[in-house]
Amino acid sequence: MKQGNQTSFTEFILLGFGSIPKLQALPFLLLLGIYIVTIAGNILVIALVVADQHLQTPMYFFLENLSCLETCYTLTILPRMLMLVNLLSEDRTISFTGCAAQLYFLIALGPTECFLLAVMAYDRFTAICHPLRYVIVMNNRRCVQLVTGSWVSGLLLSLVQTSLIVTLPFCGDSRLNHFFCDVTPLLSLACGDTSMNEIAVSAACVLIVLIPSMLILVSYGKIVSTVLKITSAQQRRKAFSTCSSHLIVITLFYGSASAMYLRPKSSYAPERDKFLALFYSVVTPTLNPIIYSMRSKDIHKALRRILQNSLTPNCKQPATA
Repeated sequence: MKQGNQTSFTEFILLGFGSIPKLQALPFLLLLGIYIVTIAGNILVIALVVADQHLQTPMYFFLENLSCLETCYTLTILPRMLMLVNLLSEDRTISFTGCAAQLYFLIALGPTECFLLAVMAYDRFTAICHPLRYVIVMNNRRCVQLVTGSWVSGLLLSLVQTSLIVTLPFCGDSRLNHFFCDVTPLLSLACGDTSMNEIAVSAACVLIVLIPSMLILVSYGKIVSTVLKITSAQQRRKAFSTCSSHLIVITLFYGSASAMYLRPKSSYAPERDKFLALFYSVVTPTLNPIIYSMRSKDIHKALRRILQNSLTPNCKQPATA
């Protein structure tokens, strides 16, 4: 962009889906329902893992962290989006500081989820390919180290990327053609040459996606090779069932993230990318707890145990009286 009269922006105007007439009345209640389901579903998974000792295993410890991450992601995006689609509210502004904070958490949570999904794949690889060593390899200390490394890596990467973006000069139009503060829309508003920023962002995206995805592919390649050698069909089904939910979540996350960020700049289309971002940021966090809850017998059993334990004392009180 040509450098024009620079102004010190104190706020941005989020356009949301306002440029698409058919989505001017995007149902507020629908998004509110998604928001409630996402928060409730992920908090339920966290509560079950904490409360039920049968779920206090490495696999569910990682799932607990994934649910915590999805909750943070939802809290970062959906409240602001609810304001945008609420026809009773005309406030579409977000402060520069608020935009920078939202950008920081969004950039941090994406890489963290990439690393965490790779850790979960490594956990399944160890459990299936090296079952006798599983307890030793995936001990409590190792699990905490892997999760801490995932979170710290995401936070540090985001600190670098966010600093490079928010220190750019912004001038002219303050309208952000998106429903949250994302990298590409912000760079389009910056004055001067942003080519170095775009290279840094592209390189980070490739590394963040490439390294974890290679670890996931290697892990599942060895898992498939090991499972196919099992003679018992029942044992094969059991082994694959422990990986199916994780594979579905990986497909949803990497599919939408790759469509969003791993593409040439020339293919950037704001309206299309808003729909991709809607799926990536709203639909995926909603589906993850549902996928794990529906396919995990352990979670079903844990929920039944907790419900029975909470209802049993009330049932016995009349008898003791």
